[in-house]
Amino acid sequence: MSLHLDAIRACFEGVIPATMATCDAHGVPNVSYLSHVHFVDAEHVAATYQFFNKTRRNLEANPHAIAALIDPQTGAHYRLTMEFVRTEQEGPLFESMKAKLSSIASHVGMTGVFRLLGADLFRVTDVVRVPGEMLPAPPPRRNLLASLRHVSEAIRTLCDLESLLTTALDEIGTQFEIPHAMVLLHDAANERLYTVASRGYDLSGVGSEIKLGDGVIGVAARERTPIRIGHMTAEYNYSRAIRDSAVEDGGAQPPEIEIPLPGLPDARSQLALPLLAGPKLVGVLCVESPVDLRFSYDDEDALVALAAQLALQIYTLPGLAEEAAGEQTPVFAAPPQGEPVTVRHFGGNDSVFLDDDYLIKGVAGAIFWMLVSELVEKGRTEFTNRELRLDPRVRLPDVADNLEGRLLLLARRLDEREACVRIEKTGRGRFRVLASRPLVLVESI
Repeated sequence: MSLHLDAIRACFEGVIPATMATCDAHGVPNVSYLSHVHFVDAEHVAATYQFFNKTRRNLEANPHAIAALIDPQTGAHYRLTMEFVRTEQEGPLFESMKAKLSSIASHVGMTGVFRLLGADLFRVTDVVRVPGEMLPAPPPRRNLLASLRHVSEAIRTLCDLESLLTTALDEIGTQFEIPHAMVLLHDAANERLYTVASRGYDLSGVGSEIKLGDGVIGVAARERTPIRIGHMTAEYNYSRAIRDSAVEDGGAQPPEIEIPLPGLPDARSQLALPLLAGPKLVGVLCVESPVDLRFSYDDEDALVALAAQLALQIYTLPGLAEEAAGEQTPVFAAPPQGEPVTVRHFGGNDSVFLDDDYLIKGVAGAIFWMLVSELVEKGRTEFTNRELRLDPRVRLPDVADNLEGRLLLLARRLDEREACVRIEKTGRGRFRVLASRPLVLVESI
């Protein structure tokens, strides 16, 4: 009986190598093993092009092939009749297969040997199960569609970023049984991602950054496609203790301090999902586990759907906040008492230090410097999102930049550092800045 490809996706996890039969122009057959066959969609699969061997020469002469796959859970054998379409050597499909092949290679001790030269795309014309004994399929861990519905309902009415991200990560932990997760937002001007929320880690990593294209998270963001690996692989390890310094020409050179990315030291499975609102990259949702092959195609499907909802809600939050902000009467506070704290600002990259303690940099650093300048020079404590967006001192890189995300990042960094300055939300699009000690501002430009 002919089957649909999506009914046998467990065969495409790379647990058991596949075999492929091809023929040359004269009809002479050849059978070879494949490290990985990748499920693409209901009509296509992709095979790893790693070596220029007999299989490769045969496909160039004769596009027809047959692949044999085995379900690692039931032992069922399947036969795919296929026709070669093309080879892709870049783009989302290639990068997704490259990451998974690296994962497989690390698991079998073949790192450096398994190297992807291209993704060979095939159109599948027939799928049949080969007669034979098979084991019963294990019951599903849980109903992922019901889990998705529950999380979707829990977050759909939330209208501020902090509540949205906190609830989403908590519900992912409960409903999907994934205790380790993080959300990073996109800084388009600097081609980076910055962490705004995490769950399940000893250190939150709020304020940590990663470049587009680095590791599982960076590749998922750059290619706008989910990247899933089932085994630990050094090539896609995104967690680093210290990042290379990047100081603007002509600016002062402050000590460059890295905020470590959150992450499990013994992560075995990782899944990074781009947060996309139409064509716009909003950020990345990343989940991980200390268990090999923890995330399946079904997990990926459910979390892709959730990521789409999350991205759209995040993308629309700034507009909702500013619409409700309106004008307000400035509020001023008396100078605080106690030992003064020096707030040092480096204009080259907007780094901010409280005494000698690094706080933040970039757009969040520019926001903090503007706020404490108003606090110290005018005694002002109440602010709106709208005025921040219009203030030339902040220099937001894009009118669509997620200001709410920058403020959340800054507020959480201040709380984590137990700083003498804190930011409190007072309403939609409104917040206050409070200092428990006198501040001495030093501009280092």
